[in-house]
Amino acid sequence: MGKFTFEKTPIAGVYVITPTFFGDNRGGFMETYNQEDFQKAGIAVTFVQDNQAFSHKGVLRGMHFQIKHPQAKLVRALKGLVFDAVVDLRSSSETFGQWFGVLLSEENKKQLFVPKGFAHGYLVLSEEAEIAYKCDDFYHPEEEGGLLWNDETVGIQWPDLPAGVSHNLNDRDLHFPTLQDIKKMGSPF
Repeated sequence: MGKFTFEKTPIAGVYVITPTFFGDNRGGFMETYNQEDFQKAGIAVTFVQDNQAFSHKGVLRGMHFQIKHPQAKLVRALKGLVFDAVVDLRSSSETFGQWFGVLLSEENKKQLFVPKGFAHGYLVLSEEAEIAYKCDDFYHPEEEGGLLWNDETVGIQWPDLPAGVSHNLNDRDLHFPTLQDIKKMGSPF
């Protein structure tokens, strides 16, 4: 049995990856990344930075990208449950403007591989969540870009939040351009 299951998605280059978990009465173990296995699956990147984020229910972070230093990412939930979403912004892609989303949790142990050229974000569905992601380029704050999280032309189907819980976004994320604006400016990818 392999250490990972690599599931292709409807968008070329985006994968849902499930590590094999080995558990017994002592606890458990799993590899979350193995360069050789990933390369065999067609994911040939060199990760240079690991990030970790903590958030509460209703927090929506996204939809982010870097303009001149795009990042491929490998995202997973260490704690809690999130809906992770990506939008293809590669101008030459047949799936430009299309989105894909998946539930990531500490229970399902799934990971999402996001290639360069995508807007990325997630919505926290549990009381708290802890997210870890590897990046293949360094963070450049001056290169931040984004896509409006609820752009109707993209139509990401964010899961419903419980009554009394509303989306919690920072001001920057609320004012990102729409896909049509990005098309007019010329997609950076």
